[in-house]
Amino acid sequence: MPRSSKKSRRLVADGRTYMWTVRHGHCVLENGGCRKTLTLRSHPSATGGMLRFVFDEGPGRYVSGFTTGSGEVGAVGVGALNLHEPGTVRFLLDTALARGWEPGERREARFDGWTFLEAAVAARG
Repeated sequence: MPRSSKKSRRLVADGRTYMWTVRHGHCVLENGGCRKTLTLRSHPSATGGMLRFVFDEGPGRYVSGFTTGSGEVGAVGVGALNLHEPGTVRFLLDTALARGWEPGERREARFDGWTFLEAAVAARG
């Protein structure tokens, strides 16, 4: 885990620099469950938009909290990822790019992180 989970980290991919963070929050669900959000921004921020992967806790899905590692998300029968690992972040970024996200767009792109979990766990395995 990085020195501070709230501090932005740098990732260079295909000649472009991104800054990324992982945040813990709470989603507005019936159960008031936890949420992990991985956010990437093109750097410098004036050159592009923001990319968010949101993982909301739910049946069969968990996000780390008080009693577990700070960046872990997982699903029963699928496996888990650590969102603090640069390789995990790079895989998610590459997958979003392959699905059409353009880092030069000046808008936020938001993805349900669970749609990426199975492929990411297999690739990181």
